[in-house]
Order: sequence, then C-alpha cells, then structure tokens
Amino acid sequence: MRLTNIGNLGVKELRSLARDPIMLVLIVYSFTLAITSAATVMPETLQKAPIAIVDEDRSPLSQQIIDGFALPYFQPPHRIDQDARMDEGIDTFALDIPPGFQRDVLAQRRPTIQLNIDATRMSQAFSGAGYIQSIILTEVNRFAQAHQMPMRTSPVDLELRARFNPELNRVWFGSVMEVINQVTLLSIILAGAALIREREHGTVEHLLVMPVTPFEIMMGKIWSMGLVVLGASAFALTVVVEGLLEVPVQGSVPLFLTGTALQLFATTALGIYLGTIARSMPQFGLLVVLILLPLEVLSGSFTPRESMPYGIQLIMLAAPNTHYVILAQSILYRGAGFSVVWPQFLALALIGMILFALSLGRFRKTLATLV
Repeated sequence: MRLTNIGNLGVKELRSLARDPIMLVLIVYSFTLAITSAATVMPETLQKAPIAIVDEDRSPLSQQIIDGFALPYFQPPHRIDQDARMDEGIDTFALDIPPGFQRDVLAQRRPTIQLNIDATRMSQAFSGAGYIQSIILTEVNRFAQAHQMPMRTSPVDLELRARFNPELNRVWFGSVMEVINQVTLLSIILAGAALIREREHGTVEHLLVMPVTPFEIMMGKIWSMGLVVLGASAFALTVVVEGLLEVPVQGSVPLFLTGTALQLFATTALGIYLGTIARSMPQFGLLVVLILLPLEVLSGSFTPRESMPYGIQLIMLAAPNTHYVILAQSILYRGAGFSVVWPQFLALALIGMILFALSLGRFRKTLATLV
C-alpha cells in the first residue's frame, strides 16, 4: 500500500497544480521566454551597438574603416558632423577620424583616432573598445598591404583555437545555464508552494486522519513536482535550446536528464524544508530569494568557480547546484560520458539523501504540531 499511497498522493499534487493557473504560467515562462531572453537579450558579446562616425578625412581609407563596422556587432554607422548624439543617449560609441589621416598613414606618422564611449552602457562599453580597435587596425593593415607599405610584424604568431564553442557564441552558454537555473528555481518553488498551499487550504488536517505517513506525503510531493520540472526541462532542452536557438548539444541528453532527476531529488527536498519553515507564501518567497541567489551565483553558472575565493569553493561543494553545473557543462558542452561525471552523480545522490532526511525530520515535527 505504501507505493500506492505515494502514487495517489503525487497524482493529487498534479491535479492541484493543474488548477493553479499562476504556477502553470510560471512554468511555461521559465522554460521558454526566460531561456530565450537570457540567451539573446543581454549577451556579453557585442551585438548591434550604435556607433556614430565623424569623418574629417573623407578619404578611401576612412571609408574603408567605416565599412568595417557592420552587423551583427555594430549597427550601420551614422555619419555626423559633431559628437552631440552621445549626450542625448543615442550612440554608445563616437569615432572621430581626423583630417589628413590617410596621408599620415602613408607617411608612417602614426596618426591618432579619437574614440568616445558612453560608459554608462557597461555591457557594450567594456568589450566594444576592443572590437573597434581590432577593426581599425585590421582595415589599416589591409590598406597598407594594398599600397605595399612595410609594416612592423610580430616575430611570433599566436594561433587561437576555441574548443567546445568555436564561434564564441554567448547564446550557447547562456541558454543551457538558464535551463539549469530554472530547474533549481522551479523545483524549490513548486515543492514548497505545494506544502504551503495545503496548509492555507486546510487539507493538511485531512491527510493526518488518513492512513498515510509523513514519508508517503513527502515522497508524493517530490516525485510529482520533480516529474513536472523534469518534463519541462527536457522540452526546453530539445525544443527551445536545440530547436529554436540552434545550440548544438554534444553529449547524451538521457544522461543529462538522469543527473537532472538527482538534482530535483535534492532541490525538491530543500523546497519542502523551506515550506515547513515559512508560515505563508510571502515568507516562503523571501526564503527562496535568500537561498536561491547564492546557489545560482556561486555555483559556477555565471562565473567559473576557479575565479572565486578558495573558501567559497569549498563551502559551495555542499550545494547541489555546484555539482549539477559541472555535470551539465561536461555532458552538454564536452560530450562527457558517465565515466567522467560519476563523481558529480554520487555527490548529488549523497546531498539529496541528506536534504531529504533533514526535510523529513522537519516535516514530521511540523505535522506533530498540527495534531
């Protein structure tokens, strides 16, 4: 009867979720628009940056430089007579090519070009200066070679090869990492909200008079909410990431979903634990913010763990997200198999059992106070 009770309690949770339109909208948004937005709306690489150019030289070289600014990095350059559009917040970059620029280049006088940057737009300003410098140097060198000018060259050539993401496309990274973040977010919210919803509706007392144990009640919530998030993450990975965003997945999707199931076992248990602490949904929301931000920011989904202080790295080994991020990146980016990621599988299983034991103990105490 125990497995039957767990199954029936899980079905009850699924029916309750199906009658909650707000949660359904949150699930759909989290695994569709949230992923595409995180991957494309605010990329770290330069994309369609507005630039204005004051061409005081009006020479073939200056025109060649202007033609070098093109999509997808820059919008078509605006020719202006004076740098005033930046004061109005229209342009991020304003390039001033001085008169006699081509003449000075041919005479090897090393002329100077002025570049003004609107530093309030940090995401574009930080990387845009490097892009502009590279474009100008490339066009000047190309012009010099066409005129058979002797150019100073480096005695060493550095050949770069980007592995796993040869296009250095931020969408490849942002989309998969957003799926990982949404798995953690939704699993904690759905599990905790399921418990609080029963408390607010008074159905917990109904469960207490039924022949079910706290273990069965908790397992019913874990498998049902975990199944919803697992199905949504599989849909997001295959339809949104691979299909819509055209991100190539190198490794085994079933292996990744197996690791996701272990992650869900840990995070749903954590959600129930938070649900036993909170007395209302607003309190639960505040607890989720306090727990979720460190889990996502310090787990390696935003910045590499190696760039963090060593003490933070050690502390975050106790968090399931850290191992889940390593597992997901290894499988989906590098095509790793189980022989490579088994330590992360083991760590997730151990952390999940510890969180489940803590949540079950807390859940039993909470039910005891209601008797």
